[in-house]
Amino acid sequence: IVSLAVRAVTPIALVVAAYVLLAGHNQPGGGFAAGLMLGAVIVLRTIAGIQQPRHAATWLATGGTIAGLVAIAPLLWGDALLDQRVGAWEVPLLGKVKAGSALLFDLGVVAIVVGVVLALLVGLDATSLVDRDRTVGDRRHQDSSQRQQPRGGEL
Repeated sequence: IVSLAVRAVTPIALVVAAYVLLAGHNQPGGGFAAGLMLGAVIVLRTIAGIQQPRHAATWLATGGTIAGLVAIAPLLWGDALLDQRVGAWEVPLLGKVKAGSALLFDLGVVAIVVGVVLALLVGLDATSLVDRDRTVGDRRHQDSSQRQQPRGGEL
């Protein structure tokens, strides 16, 4: 039941995390909040036994690289460190859409936060609660079956 519930909630949480990321420039939210939401989804999926945490170093390196490049890129144009460039595009059905380099920086922050959550899960040797219950149940079954089998002169 837990696995089914987590599978049902995952797409909703991903959409909410994307909204928090994109709305974070004008309202509360942004890369860190979206990263925490995605990290929570990963933790729930790990506990439910749907996935195992992997590639923490890749997420951390990618996020750090993106954030670092976005931070120092303005220096190439003679602007200040972390200065933002904003562009606007006409998108069908949505109209005029603005996005800045801060959005790319936030994507880097999301990757770093997800990488930290993955690293914590790996470091804590997180496994699913389902596997842990099966392992304990299997041990009990093995212990009881060993007790029932008579040994060499015990008949």
